[in-house]
Amino acid sequence: MVETNSKRPSNKGGFLQRRRRVNLTAAERRAQLAREVLEVLLFVGIVIVIVNVVIQTFLVQDVTMQPLLQPDQRALVNKSAYLFGGPQRGDVVLVADPQNPSLLVIRRVIATPGDTITLTSTSVTVNGYTLNESVYTNIAAGQPENDVIDTYHLGAGQYFVMGDNRLQSATYDSRGFGPVPRSNILGKVIMVFWPLKDVHWMNTYPSVFSHVPAP
Repeated sequence: MVETNSKRPSNKGGFLQRRRRVNLTAAERRAQLAREVLEVLLFVGIVIVIVNVVIQTFLVQDVTMQPLLQPDQRALVNKSAYLFGGPQRGDVVLVADPQNPSLLVIRRVIATPGDTITLTSTSVTVNGYTLNESVYTNIAAGQPENDVIDTYHLGAGQYFVMGDNRLQSATYDSRGFGPVPRSNILGKVIMVFWPLKDVHWMNTYPSVFSHVPAP
């Protein structure tokens, strides 16, 4: 019998190639996972920045906007609402007190640039039209609502804001600190979002102001 010295073909090279492919695939998976984690973190960061730039929350601490707002409610403020236009009559806005800018208050816009607003003890008149505001002040027509009796002519970029609770807000609205510059209006209040049982949108009551003539 003739012996043969033939050897089986070595599979070592194929094994090493497969191992390299496995290792490469694992490295690719790790790189892909790292990219996905980075993308998620970047997305979350962008969302946080956008939210902080566009949206602000505000804790109501007083009764000056009753009955619309109650103490301990939290409101959502859209800080970008007036990028392409100014506040309108009836808007509920976040205002920095012109005499003390660190003091922020929520007030309703009653008159806008160019308007003439006249206050008596029982009425508010804008450009000669007397407003019927009882729907949001809960004060019947002809009943006392103002301690300040005066007439204001608003210049460019000036707004007259008042609290809905007229008898409790005079010191901290335009009756006390005067017309508000546009730069002191920080955003439009959109809604109350907390507590959940109190969730509601801000009503601007356009019908109250719809008959006010142009200045």
